[in-house]
Amino acid sequence: MSSSFTAIAGSKRSLHVQVAREIARRILSGQLEQGQVIPGEMTLCEQFGISRTALREAVKLLTSKGLLESKPKIGTKVVDRLNWNFLDPQLLEWMEGLQNAQVFYHQFLGLRKAIEPEACALAARHATAEQRIELSETFQQMCEIADDFDQARWAEVDMHFHRLIFFSTGNDFYLPFGNVLATIFMSFIHHSSKDGGVCINEHRAIYDAIMAGNADKARAASQFLLQEEKHRLPSEVA
Repeated sequence: MSSSFTAIAGSKRSLHVQVAREIARRILSGQLEQGQVIPGEMTLCEQFGISRTALREAVKLLTSKGLLESKPKIGTKVVDRLNWNFLDPQLLEWMEGLQNAQVFYHQFLGLRKAIEPEACALAARHATAEQRIELSETFQQMCEIADDFDQARWAEVDMHFHRLIFFSTGNDFYLPFGNVLATIFMSFIHHSSKDGGVCINEHRAIYDAIMAGNADKARAASQFLLQEEKHRLPSEVA
């Protein structure tokens, strides 16, 4: 399995991020396997055409995301995927376009099923007046787009609707999930909303329940929306 990289071109400010992305994508795709020791500093610096400083910054970034670890006399190796920080928005961005990325859409839906219904219930209880106004404005935009469908615009507004729900829970531990939505939801929704499949009535049920302060109905409406058959994801990985 080849571990050779090609030279990176870009500004000095972003160079280490570009290098980190290339290494991360090799790890996420399985080209660099768990437990595998990556090439040494001199080799990587030569392949990428960068300085040791830039490479060390890239390795430091990947270490913070749980992808790499460095040990004396061993080198830098790929960490077991149990330690990968899949909730890191930057890591999710780096997954884009990978051959196995479709699998993550199904896993992402599974995560949403586990946490989003309760987020809707909490939003029904705790959303502020300002948040309810913003949710109302956002839902109105969804209705307008559903009548004159624009997939790119729908993905943007739909993402904002669900993200706002997480931000309206009154629970800071839900905030990172709202940020995760902003990263992966846009790609996810392009599959789910093909041919105008927007589930506007299901979104309306969530909206109505939150605005009425009915936590039980909000939870149930979210569970109904998140059923597998309502999302047009690739069947080969279902």
